[in-house]
Amino acid sequence: MKILIVDDEPLARERLRRLIEDLAAGEVVAEATNGLQALELCEQQRLDIVLLDIRMPVMDGIETAHRLAQRPQTPAIIFTTAYDEYALQAFDVQAIDYLVKPIRRERLATALQRASHLSPTQLQAMEHVAGRRRTHIQARSGGKLELIPFDSIHCLHAEHKYVTVFHRGGQILIEESLKSLEPDLEQDFFRIHRNAIINMRSLERLEKDKQGQWQVRLKEVEEAIEVSRRHLPALRQRIKAMSA
Repeated sequence: MKILIVDDEPLARERLRRLIEDLAAGEVVAEATNGLQALELCEQQRLDIVLLDIRMPVMDGIETAHRLAQRPQTPAIIFTTAYDEYALQAFDVQAIDYLVKPIRRERLATALQRASHLSPTQLQAMEHVAGRRRTHIQARSGGKLELIPFDSIHCLHAEHKYVTVFHRGGQILIEESLKSLEPDLEQDFFRIHRNAIINMRSLERLEKDKQGQWQVRLKEVEEAIEVSRRHLPALRQRIKAMSA
């Protein structure tokens, strides 16, 4: 079995590696210090098991597991954490086991054995995780993965098969649809057109262009975004409620 260890603490990674070697339970082929690195490593090679810490910088373990479960080939997830309050969330993302540090040799052996005997049905269930909302958009820029927090996004604008994400750091193209993104967006986001969703906190003004078409101006976004007739009344109500 090919195993990935994900933990931001070097000593924790070293201990897990030693335990796995002592158990002869598989091969540790890579290590990562956060969820983003873990996703990149899982794109580069086929992994059977991911030993995943929960509290980490950049991307926590729960969201990392959620994203791994959306991949075509899902590795088995075993959480390794110093905190026991995340257990329910962990099993919401179909984790195989939940090990609380300091991890005992016998518990790790049991978890690895369970992971090595997953049935096709169990693997399929892991590929259809619902539950927790995402907090970031995953994009690829210059061959590297980039994470964009939802709260840094000004606007999502669809054109053809791509969506342009306007955010505090600039803009980037993604292949995900507005329809698939919308359920994860919080209440600050509002659809103003069939091809545009804006963050109301980024709204500067609603105005008409020279042709009489309504549009919005957003912070840090150079181009105006068109508002459809269908969505205009609701947008006006939303603006009125915000200013009340």
